[in-house]
This record gives sequence, structure tokens and C-alpha cells, in this order.
Amino acid sequence: MNGAATLELSGIQAGYGDFSALFGVGLRVEPGEAVGVVGPNGAGKTTLLRVISGLLRPSAGTLRYGDQDLTKVPAHLLPELGIAHVPENRRLFPHLTVEENLKVGAYAKSARAHFAERRDHVYDLFPRMAQRRHQLAGTMSGGEQQMCAIGRALMCAPKILLLDEPSAGLAPLVVQQVFDLVRRIRQEGLTVLIVEQNVAQVLRVVDRAYVLETGRVAAEGKSAELAADPVLRRSYLGMH
Repeated sequence: MNGAATLELSGIQAGYGDFSALFGVGLRVEPGEAVGVVGPNGAGKTTLLRVISGLLRPSAGTLRYGDQDLTKVPAHLLPELGIAHVPENRRLFPHLTVEENLKVGAYAKSARAHFAERRDHVYDLFPRMAQRRHQLAGTMSGGEQQMCAIGRALMCAPKILLLDEPSAGLAPLVVQQVFDLVRRIRQEGLTVLIVEQNVAQVLRVVDRAYVLETGRVAAEGKSAELAADPVLRRSYLGMH
């Protein structure tokens, strides 16, 4: 599976100053899997991804990717390990062109030599990005910016892709396109961990999911089982 390893978190506690956001969270993502983390606003979903990608250090717990202790790896070296993060609100460089943003995604030493090949692969996945390659990223629609952000993350040929709220602020039709892209990425054998409030959509594209509530794992299981559980549907998933 693309040389991927197992991502495993155990007993993760994290927060911001005096505010605690995660209380003993554990999860596991096997190579080739797509796993979702769902739950209401303020449940700790984004904090969890920030911990995994090294932007926030946990105060307790273990975080491993294969035989690597990720708590000891600086965030900027994670792409070298094959971990790419598409942050919430996309975080593109608005005054750079699409192609320049993609070039930023290939800054890891291992990716620089394969820039043209990876760029062409991204343009195959996102034909609209090829059409917009010389356009400033900040002038594109929200959906196009999300495609560019995912494309930028793919430039380092990651083994595991972390997606934070990829459907946020997008029109329903564009949301559908984003999740169709997640399916295509999966078909290439890429491991995906996706944090998302659009529960109905995400449960259609992942194998398993964890339900976070106020910083704790309230439930976990196969996506079809979670989607069918009436208590979970009402209480945690906002589905009826």
C-alpha cells in the first residue's frame, strides 16, 4: 500500500494554554484505509489533526507512525515521512498562482526531483487546476481553492493524507465533487484520515469512523454500522 505504515494514537491529551481540548483520545489508521473523525463543532476534531501533523504537541499520550515517534518529529519534516495535511480553510498562498502553490507542496527534498511528474498527476486529477495554473489562488472559487489545497498536499507523494473539514463552506454540488475526489485518491492506495462535519457524506467514503464528543471518543465502528445506529444518528451525527 504505497509503503504506508500504521498511524496509532493512544491516550492523547492536548489543549491550548489552560484550555484542554482532547482527553485521552486513541485511534488507529491502517495502511490503505480511509478513516473518518466526526462530531459536533468544538468536539476537538481539528485539534486532533493538529496534534498528528505536529502543529500542536500533546501534553500526554503516544503518537506513532510505523516505528516513528511523531512527537519527536518537527512538523516541517512530516512530508518526508509521507504525511500531508490539508488544513481547515485551505490556507493557500492567495497571491501565488496555482502552479506556484503546487511548487510549495513539493518543497520536501524527496519531492523536488519529481515536481513535473507530480504536477502533471495533480492536473490529471484536477483538470480545472491545469486550466487555472497561472491564476492567483486567492481569485478562485472556494471549491477550486479546495482542489488546489488537496493538490498541493499530493505534491509530496504522501502515503497518508490528513483532510480537515474539506467540505466547509462549499456548495452541495462542490461538496459532492470533493468527496468523489477522495474516492479517486483512495483508489490509488492512499491512506486517508478525514475530519468532517458533513457526517452523511463522509460515512459514504470511509471504511471506519470515530465519533468525538467534547474531546473524547464517544463511539467508533464501521461507517455503515455507525450510520445505521439510531442513537448515534440522533445524538452525535445530527442525522435523522
